[in-house]
Amino acid sequence: MLRKIIKIDKEACNGCGLCVNACHEGAIGLVDNKAVLLRDDYCDGLGNCLPVCPTGAITFEEREALEYNEEEVLRKQKEAKEKEQVKVPFHGCPGSQVKSLRPAVTPATEQKSAPATESISRLMQWPVQIKLVPVNAPYFNGADLLIAADCTAYAYAGFHEEFMKNRITVIGCPKLDDVDYSEKLTQIFLQNDIKSITVVRMIVPCCGGIVNAVKAAMLASGKIIPWQVVTISTDGTLIN
Repeated sequence: MLRKIIKIDKEACNGCGLCVNACHEGAIGLVDNKAVLLRDDYCDGLGNCLPVCPTGAITFEEREALEYNEEEVLRKQKEAKEKEQVKVPFHGCPGSQVKSLRPAVTPATEQKSAPATESISRLMQWPVQIKLVPVNAPYFNGADLLIAADCTAYAYAGFHEEFMKNRITVIGCPKLDDVDYSEKLTQIFLQNDIKSITVVRMIVPCCGGIVNAVKAAMLASGKIIPWQVVTISTDGTLIN
């Protein structure tokens, strides 16, 4: 029968496996570190896998395909529940698995977290690369968002305490990453209630790309989000 079904571009797929988790019907799997549609009759054509793909490798097409076998899918899901495998196990690269790491730090929990002499990681989620984060990750909704050039954390000693604390962090290098950040950021802004944005960049000219991407994304999303830009010098000095 002719129907709408997903299409996966193997060249664009980076093998992260996020689509495997997003497909509750079990239609997608990884073969040779590439996502593939395992069974036409398991794909319902609703596209839950599309928004989580960080590279845009998944699209819709209309073609001859087996009819969606809802009865078989439900049977498989029931078997999984009976085996106490309610959640689809993560089959992709472990470095891309979405995780919330810790709650926001409050004054009440700050004193209990670690001795004053011990450094504390303020990272609240994983992954952190702009290219890898799914746009609809649950930690984005209601978040104060930190968008940082990746060199800033190495240059500025107090990066965790002054910038990452109580923020969701995403990083990238506008010079070395061959992607347009504005497209991904636009979807993050559109699909989530972002409370504020802090952009941290290096003073070097190429770092202006990350600021321009945020500006373009806010314009494209049509949302007015409070935001600020902080610049770090190459010797680790906070400029503004």
